[in-house]
Amino acid sequence: MNNAFSFSIKSLRLDEHYNPSESTRITTNFANLARGEKRQQNLRNALTMINNRFNSLVTWDNPNSDRYAVELDIISVGMEIHAGSDDSFPVIEILKTTIVDTKTGQHIEGIVGNNFSSYVRDYDFSVVLPDFNKNKENFSIPDNYGVLHGNIFKAFVDSEVYAQHFSKQPVICLSVSSKNVYHRTGNVHPVLGIEYQQDAPSLTDYYFEKMGLHVRYFMPANSVAPLAFYFHGDLLSDYSNFELISTISTMETFQKIYRPEIYNANSPAGLRYQPALNHQDHSLTVIEYDREERTRLATEQGKFTEEYFIKPNEAQLEQWSAQQVL
Repeated sequence: MNNAFSFSIKSLRLDEHYNPSESTRITTNFANLARGEKRQQNLRNALTMINNRFNSLVTWDNPNSDRYAVELDIISVGMEIHAGSDDSFPVIEILKTTIVDTKTGQHIEGIVGNNFSSYVRDYDFSVVLPDFNKNKENFSIPDNYGVLHGNIFKAFVDSEVYAQHFSKQPVICLSVSSKNVYHRTGNVHPVLGIEYQQDAPSLTDYYFEKMGLHVRYFMPANSVAPLAFYFHGDLLSDYSNFELISTISTMETFQKIYRPEIYNANSPAGLRYQPALNHQDHSLTVIEYDREERTRLATEQGKFTEEYFIKPNEAQLEQWSAQQVL
């Protein structure tokens, strides 16, 4: 990688006392929870939901379903454009899970990734795409769409700083797309559950492919909709049961809060399933959020990225990205 570019990592515990840093995207799932008068209650309730879900999936040697707790750390990644500069731009934010065995006191390493937050993704989806499709009858994407963002992500994962902190490749877990149809397969994993396949790749699939990530869809036991797992390597053999369960419990909880129409529906997905955000037969959690505000803020954050990251460093970023091996 170009010596003028380097990455740095900061870690912050996500607990009921968490306050978002100034560099955190406020539309990020966990940051959105930590706002307003009920911020501490929101965080406490979400963490309780995560722990309860984890224990519901670990049925062995756990008779009271309360043996384990999940600790979450926010991993904030800064990218330095100029060598020796203290000025870095917050390019990526992910979560790391750690499982605590309250019976033995053991701390078990979980998965890094889970939630995925990126200002550059806001720029691509909320600035680049709308501008490119302005006054066009049919939606399309630019030739180089997502390439810079993908190269930044791959360069970070291949960096020395990543290797120093994490032993395995990241797994990102997201909601399924409401624009796609999903079909059950005959494959059932003991932890991930029932596998689904989609009728066609989504725009998110295309975007994450530029990051070097593949996708598979699974609906875990007692879930009502499949989750999208983005990974590099072999999702089923590269990770332990505890690692996979830590991701399921964390990200399904966030999706129940932010996509209750899909993930807190009152009936499970069938053989053929198309998610719908206007699905009325669902239950709300006790945690409040403002989905319209999140959409508006994504556009604002995309423009912020354009002004303070893309335009000032455009020539350098283009040259660096062109040198990366896709």
